[in-house]
Amino acid sequence: MKYKLGDFVRFVDERREGYVTRIFDETMIGVTGDDDFEIPVLASKVTTVHGHQSAGQAGSGKSGSVVIPAAEFVSKGIWLGVVSDAKAASVVHFHLVNDTSYQLLATLKTEKQQFKGEYIGIIAPKSSAVIYSAQLADIQLWPKFNLQVLYYTAQDMAPEAPLIFSEKFKAKDFSGAKKNVPVINQQGWLMRIDEPEIVLDAQKLKESFFKPAAEKQQVVDKPTSEVDLHIEKLRDDYQFIGSAEIQRIQLDHFKKALDAAIVHQLPEITFIHGAGNGILRHELHKQLGKHPKVQTFLDARKEKFGYGATKVLLK
Repeated sequence: MKYKLGDFVRFVDERREGYVTRIFDETMIGVTGDDDFEIPVLASKVTTVHGHQSAGQAGSGKSGSVVIPAAEFVSKGIWLGVVSDAKAASVVHFHLVNDTSYQLLATLKTEKQQFKGEYIGIIAPKSSAVIYSAQLADIQLWPKFNLQVLYYTAQDMAPEAPLIFSEKFKAKDFSGAKKNVPVINQQGWLMRIDEPEIVLDAQKLKESFFKPAAEKQQVVDKPTSEVDLHIEKLRDDYQFIGSAEIQRIQLDHFKKALDAAIVHQLPEITFIHGAGNGILRHELHKQLGKHPKVQTFLDARKEKFGYGATKVLLK
């Protein structure tokens, strides 16, 4: 297969172009155009648009042999940054980010009934390389990653042990908020694969066991006056979550925000739950109706939210 996810291609027999967003097999691919509609097409019926480079293919550093003072030599900082393609948002690229002062020799083999070589290359210090691309919606079909890394420097440094990373990714691995990926400076999901050794301070650990209960209490943040319970506002991975789990997450967020409002003695708080099928609204009203700290509740600003928000007056 000469095409990769994120490649920009043009149809041979018709005036249409777009990005490769799916690879079915060696002969068939899926191409998504400006209308966001994916079209299955034979790989032989499209051609690469020369001079065009997708976000996932762009290089980000050159190899070099600059001598770094020992005090400034960085030995830790290898990440996997999973970044959406700038043009084909349904496609994500796995960037192996080298934020160290070493050159890295990296290999990636995927495992799914059989092993497949995906990437081999040298990644210069403070640079990155795209080692794999995939459809985010097909995460349950992704193979297991087997990544191996060797460290190299010509300088007088003790050799690092080879790094071996083996992982079968799940939807929960992408449930957190996106962060800035080092070196490439793009937003994405970030995973550290050379975790630094944890050094325990025995004295501090001992002191923590004997802290008074008052010191151990967690600080409750003051909530905003309007709390949006739409799942896309609460989780980045909402497209992978079932309806029952979505409702559980929304109700947990509702309870925490209501408790925080009571702790901070707010006179009122508004929950934006949407109209939808009314299930979440009904559940909120049921819990509010029996809460001892709730004075009353009513539909909030119908001209703005319709029946999609509830204002809660607290005692």
